[in-house]
Amino acid sequence: MTSPAYPVTNEKQNQSIWKFIFSELKPRGKWLTPFNVISIPIILAGLVLMVIRFTHGLGAVSNVTQEVPWGLWKGFNVVTGVAFAGGAYVLTFIVYILKVEKYHSIIRVTVLNGFLAYLFYAGALVLDLGKPWNIFNPLIGNSFGASSVLFLVAWHFVLYIFAQLIEFSPAIAEWLGTRRAHKILSGLTLGAVIFGITLSTLHQSGLGALFLMAKEKIHPLWYSEFIPLLFLISSVFAGLSMVILEGSISQKVFSNQLTDKNRQERKNIVHSLSKICAFGMFAYFFMHILVFVHGQHYDLLTTPMGYWYLLEMIGFVLVPMILYFYSYRNTNILLTKIAAVITILGIILNRLNVSIIAFRWDAATHYVPSWMEIVVSISIILIQIWIFRWVINRMPVLGNSPSWAKHN
Repeated sequence: MTSPAYPVTNEKQNQSIWKFIFSELKPRGKWLTPFNVISIPIILAGLVLMVIRFTHGLGAVSNVTQEVPWGLWKGFNVVTGVAFAGGAYVLTFIVYILKVEKYHSIIRVTVLNGFLAYLFYAGALVLDLGKPWNIFNPLIGNSFGASSVLFLVAWHFVLYIFAQLIEFSPAIAEWLGTRRAHKILSGLTLGAVIFGITLSTLHQSGLGALFLMAKEKIHPLWYSEFIPLLFLISSVFAGLSMVILEGSISQKVFSNQLTDKNRQERKNIVHSLSKICAFGMFAYFFMHILVFVHGQHYDLLTTPMGYWYLLEMIGFVLVPMILYFYSYRNTNILLTKIAAVITILGIILNRLNVSIIAFRWDAATHYVPSWMEIVVSISIILIQIWIFRWVINRMPVLGNSPSWAKHN
């Protein structure tokens, strides 16, 4: 078993904090890895396209229009990405409120993932605004008012980012070796968790509430007055499915930071998460049936959009739900991971359906993202992964905390 990648406390104490941080910015390990070779050109191309976007306008790189103002950056990076960050509020609720300690070992990595997701998806939102400086309008209620759903979502979004930063801050204090700050920040964790859970449940449903104002623009099979609740429920199993997938990848990539005990704990965690996902998907699927029956849109099922709807509900909700149930009953970790991948694809499909594909579905010309939008979306995710990897390799996220932090 190799030692963790982050330095020990004694080394930190012999340096100034700024000198230490500067030394930590230096790259580690091999550079010519398959991930680096593939991701670096995409990131560089994405950065160039972002510069073009801000210097020549949104229309220079995007196919959004006045009729269809929500493009790939909002539909995928924001609306879909926020659902995948839902694992943070679900697990913090389970660990800190319900006191289920067996999930405690994955709290930091989940919160880190959620924090970076919100941070980068807020950046994607700036990219998608025709006038980026208007990003502050929802926060101050300008042209919207304090009663606007967008005003509430914007404030929930910003405050939740700060709440997650506080939740993760003890790991930063341990990395820097600042014991006093660690003690103070650890004392703020529970309050930040409660605040963050409240905010997260509100803005997960709030994102769905934004679509309530587009009743005439969204296909009837996807529009419902219960969209806010459906968004909230789906964020539970979407976030936990991402935790399962991210955990399986991290276990291989950062295996040097995990002990044999950690690996066994993670198998038990994945097994139990499959049960939560299965019940969450059952609630989501059952509610969709109720909404469909109440809407009485039986005739729409034999249309092309109806077939697309059935593919989403059966192929990407019912099938992974059954796989989750089966994998839990038979303790099949591989099957759980397969169910997680299908669920993640299903969430992407659902959120893109609501925000793009089924939005103005009957228009003469339909929105199709440009190749430049796709490159920028991918580059945003890759930059997030680079920062995630940098933090994991330097801070006590997967590995054990320093001995002094446990008694602080």
